[in-house]
Amino acid sequence: MANLRLTKPTIAVLEALLSATADAPAWGLSICRDADLGPGTVYPILDRLTERGWVTSQEETGPHPGRPARRFYELTGTGRLMASEALRARQARRFGLGLAGGAS
Repeated sequence: MANLRLTKPTIAVLEALLSATADAPAWGLSICRDADLGPGTVYPILDRLTERGWVTSQEETGPHPGRPARRFYELTGTGRLMASEALRARQARRFGLGLAGGAS
């Protein structure tokens, strides 16, 4: 699995995917809304995550009158593990620098 560059938009998409539940699944425009990003940014990230095996997607099967079927995105087991580890490591690097020992 190739290394994934954790840009701010990628992190926002991963966080949206990690927060999705069975009752509130992640679908394209909901990820755009939750990540506060446009579709031109989100969909290429989802494509890269899918290519790396972190994400799977499936089209909505239930009724969807008056609109196109949604495509739902879900982290795979490996994707959930890798995303959680990557975000934890990033947070540790971000907040762990220079904080040990305190001042005064």
